[in-house]
Amino acid sequence: MEILPAIDLKDGFAVRLNKGLMNSAKIYSQKPWELAQKFEDFGAKWLHLVDLNGAFAGEPKNVEVIKKIIKHTKLQVELGGGIRDEDTIKRYIDLGIDRVILGSVAQKNPEFVKSMAKKYRVVVGIDAIDSYVAVEGWAQTSNIEATALAKEYANAGVEAIICTDVNKDGMLCGVNVDFTLGIANAGNIPTIASGGVRDIEDIKLLVKTKKVAGVIVGKAYYEGTIDLKEAFEVSNKVL
Repeated sequence: MEILPAIDLKDGFAVRLNKGLMNSAKIYSQKPWELAQKFEDFGAKWLHLVDLNGAFAGEPKNVEVIKKIIKHTKLQVELGGGIRDEDTIKRYIDLGIDRVILGSVAQKNPEFVKSMAKKYRVVVGIDAIDSYVAVEGWAQTSNIEATALAKEYANAGVEAIICTDVNKDGMLCGVNVDFTLGIANAGNIPTIASGGVRDIEDIKLLVKTKKVAGVIVGKAYYEGTIDLKEAFEVSNKVL
């Protein structure tokens, strides 16, 4: 199971939010590329990167910092936040991003996402509030069930699904294993858990399922409730 440390970017800084609320942002680093280097030293292969400003604006907003992160590490980077069209996808791929995360557009325009998955490395982000898909930086909730959206992308060529329980995100209250498994079973696509990871027990729970491809670790690292080195050891033992 892959562990993907997370860096959320707001105004050029590494921050974390509670339940996706922008006014809850807490700054953890003014030099996000140095954080990325730390993650690489811990043993990370992937970095989960989110342009929070971009998620709300619908266009890239932290490009210069993203460039620095790519320049200063050898990590594979997946990026989400405000990616709505092919031009933006191309721009990020040209910068050195390894794969793009399509969230709001995955709910609004599945055919576009499927066509992009044939040309680029695409991950679908399914963020849910009470089992229904949240869009536009989680500012809106749709009437689409998260599992139904996962089924939409079965056999569509997307590389993975990242599923986030918004109510748990940034709350350090424990990962929603059942929600993650529901998405994994519905889409039959490698599924990455996100939201609520608190400590090493969450990592062990996900590993035991043998159905979860990865987990995103953010606030638990920043607040010191999880030892990332230990987390990598736990995940690697199962491989």
